[in-house]
Amino acid sequence: MGEPIRVLLVDDHQVVRRGLRTFLEVQDDIEVVGEAADGTEGVARAEELRPDIVLMDVKMPGMDGIDALRRLRELDNPARVLIVTSFTEQRTVVPALRAGAAGYVYKDVDPDALAAAIRSVYAGHILLQPEVADALLSQEEANTGQGRGGSLTEREREVLGLIADGRSNREIARALVLSEKTVKTHVSNILMKLDLADRTQAALWAVRHGVTG
Repeated sequence: MGEPIRVLLVDDHQVVRRGLRTFLEVQDDIEVVGEAADGTEGVARAEELRPDIVLMDVKMPGMDGIDALRRLRELDNPARVLIVTSFTEQRTVVPALRAGAAGYVYKDVDPDALAAAIRSVYAGHILLQPEVADALLSQEEANTGQGRGGSLTEREREVLGLIADGRSNREIARALVLSEKTVKTHVSNILMKLDLADRTQAALWAVRHGVTG
């Protein structure tokens, strides 16, 4: 077994943090490296600890989870952020994903499902509950990148379809018999050509425009 997945917990409720820590600490491949009670502290701890995954609440006093996500992106922090929240409204979902969340699950998620979500996001996948993806698709008018799909090469469309299937760069490389470096170049070109910010937007664009792997 390799190094454990290093996780930072950011939630303003101590009981929630305690419950998450209690469960995650019994996972052989997951290590809780720290906690924070709000977005400001979460950003500081993420910079200090450099975790692999941040479990981030959305609604917190002071700096909320969405602003913390934006700040981590500005700092180019490599941690992938998995939103864990009880809020399901579109006005919460859409900004969180636009801010760079790699996944979104609810606080009542089954513990084993949460561990699986952490592993999936760590592997580079985009993890969205079906209703969350539907909410984002209904909110987005897809004006970003609209009409630009024709500028993609056939190989880029193949890569985009696999992104929509939730594949990581490593999995795409294996499927298409390419190097990971080549896949990363294709992903960068796709985002540039479609004027998209990240893989989540690319996956949603692909779903809306019928590009599948």
